[in-house]
Amino acid sequence: MTKPQTFPPFTPTFEKSKWSLPQVLEHQAATIGSRPFLKWDDDGAQFTYAEANSRANQLAHGLAKIGIKHGDCVVLFMPNSLDYLFSWFALNKLGAIEAPINSAYKGNFLEHQVNICKAQAIIVDVEMLPALQDSIDRLTGIREVILWSRDGNLPAQLPKVGNCQVVPFGSLIDANTANPGIKVAPQDVGAIMFTSGTTGLSKGVMMPHGQLYLFAEINVRALELTSEDTYMTGFPLFHANAQLLTLYPSMIAGMRCVLYERFSATQWVDRLHSSGATVTNSLGVVLPFVFAQPPTPRDGTHKLRRILSAPTPYGILDEFKARFNVHNFVEGFGQTEICCPIMTPLAQAQSRPQGAAGLNLEQFFEIRLVDPETDEEVATGEVGELMLRHKSPWTINVGYVSMPEKSAEAWRNLWFHTGDGVKRDEAGWYYFVDRLKDALRRRGENISSYEVEAPIREHPAVADVAIVAVPCDMAGGEDEVKACIILKSGESASPEELIQWCDGRIPGFAIPRYIEFMTEFPKTPSEKIKKNELRTNGINPNTWDRVKAGVTLSDERDKAAKKNLDRAERASQ
Repeated sequence: MTKPQTFPPFTPTFEKSKWSLPQVLEHQAATIGSRPFLKWDDDGAQFTYAEANSRANQLAHGLAKIGIKHGDCVVLFMPNSLDYLFSWFALNKLGAIEAPINSAYKGNFLEHQVNICKAQAIIVDVEMLPALQDSIDRLTGIREVILWSRDGNLPAQLPKVGNCQVVPFGSLIDANTANPGIKVAPQDVGAIMFTSGTTGLSKGVMMPHGQLYLFAEINVRALELTSEDTYMTGFPLFHANAQLLTLYPSMIAGMRCVLYERFSATQWVDRLHSSGATVTNSLGVVLPFVFAQPPTPRDGTHKLRRILSAPTPYGILDEFKARFNVHNFVEGFGQTEICCPIMTPLAQAQSRPQGAAGLNLEQFFEIRLVDPETDEEVATGEVGELMLRHKSPWTINVGYVSMPEKSAEAWRNLWFHTGDGVKRDEAGWYYFVDRLKDALRRRGENISSYEVEAPIREHPAVADVAIVAVPCDMAGGEDEVKACIILKSGESASPEELIQWCDGRIPGFAIPRYIEFMTEFPKTPSEKIKKNELRTNGINPNTWDRVKAGVTLSDERDKAAKKNLDRAERASQ
């Protein structure tokens, strides 16, 4: 039998002892310092490698003066911006840990993540300050609040935030541009990034610098990035995608990276032209959203040649290639916890089997597909839970912060269990099949069912609730959120009333689209809800659809109002 294929071995760009972000950035600043590195939006600032390094150093010295040191954790609670990147770089230069948190969070969502990572400080956008002020009395470790704004302007009288010291972000830009000189090793934790809860609260993944580097290096190799490339992204920097699949690979390759505050399907083609992007990436329904836009003569006249696509939209692929003149779609499989152990080599991007995510990076990872109940391997072609071990130290997570029991569960039998169903063919190609865990992913956002259920369960009429994923009505392999609800005896509540209850208690992207009232849930002998049966039940005649009912959320109304205001301002100019 022919040996299964694996991803071609490669020599990493930097030697293992230098697998930390400060060492990579400082090396690039010293060797290719005049080369463009970061570009903000179409009309925003641009920084060379030397300028970006100096700016990060200035901020690092300022953070050190207010007491941030090696091993401290600082939350980033702000929208995409260059200062977001400089904050990340500066913290890592001090040996501190960045904890990026979803900018839509509030209440229990915000409090859980800030507390569990034991953050000492938080950098917060002034527009998000009300959410922080509402929760500050329940945030146990925060002593410093660093206030940031898009335009750099803050109130003359700084607002009070509990008993914390409030510091303007601009005041931390020190005159000293020299590298701090603090040793940061591959085994030091550089980030805590949050992933979906399954049967409980979302978990903070402790990611050492060695993992952060390898995460990025794998994508340099899969996309064959060079210093001549330009990467474009509008994905949020509080996710691993923008940080570790876009920005950090750009740094390693010595190339240019153009960032936008948010993704826009309507501006995607225009941004390709203005940025000069040769590579970008896609999640879920992003490419179907782009394809749904009206065709223009500019669709195929840009420089884009490669897309890292998870997943590849096979239903529209041939038409997409022809319309947008892009033919190389590289796919892979990864998690925040484990890097990307399965990737498609660029040379095989057009010939890989349909639906395949990629080949095993056998150089760095040992993979098994197993029965999730027994950990015994399944046969080739059968679906099993993906579990793996790393072959090089410090290249996958070192546990979930403040959750030793969850860490032990994931690492049982000395293998990391991903909770995802995957199969492999005889040629060595791996195919993602389904999530075995009880988590959802909607429009690029990971959603913990537990964290959505808790606020709904607090409604006075609700006896119990189960949140499940149902298929999205667009191609892309993502989910919509469905709430299965049992009301208390003698109580009543309309779907509209329950959505109103959710609005303000749950981030907009996680509020259920579908609601179905039930009298009982199917359960196991141990009284656990059989969510697989609820998912199978899916959308049926008894399911209420918020979109079809015309019920909008406050976030949607605010965006519509802002869009109308912007349109009116442009018309008046």
